[in-house]
Amino acid sequence: MKAAFLCLAHALIIAMARVNNDPKYKLYRKGKGLKQPVEELLNALSVDLSNDGGFEELQQFQQYLSDYKIIVFDGLYPDRVMFSGNSLSVKKLYLLYNRDSGHYNVITNLKGAMAKRYICNGCATLYDKTEM
Repeated sequence: MKAAFLCLAHALIIAMARVNNDPKYKLYRKGKGLKQPVEELLNALSVDLSNDGGFEELQQFQQYLSDYKIIVFDGLYPDRVMFSGNSLSVKKLYLLYNRDSGHYNVITNLKGAMAKRYICNGCATLYDKTEM
């Protein structure tokens, strides 16, 4: 089950492992051991990712993963949040979406990925200066 269209589920599993300090995180990052957790997640939701997973699928994942807040940044416009789940959780799953390839990636260092110095943790807006 290493189909390219499952990258959203893969990214979510990897991001959850990271925020939970799961010892399998490093294994998942290498693309290993993902089959079972991805299958379990998809079966629990009955979600169809054959079209890569868009806004509707992100909403389904967010509803199911209510212990987390899913935040997706547009790959072409990294300062723009294209999805921000309605969860108030402090466990944030930051993803980067590339519209050209339809691929989701996990962001492990948000400020570094976006080349910004500051982040508002409430709204995930990034800044270069402390004045807002």
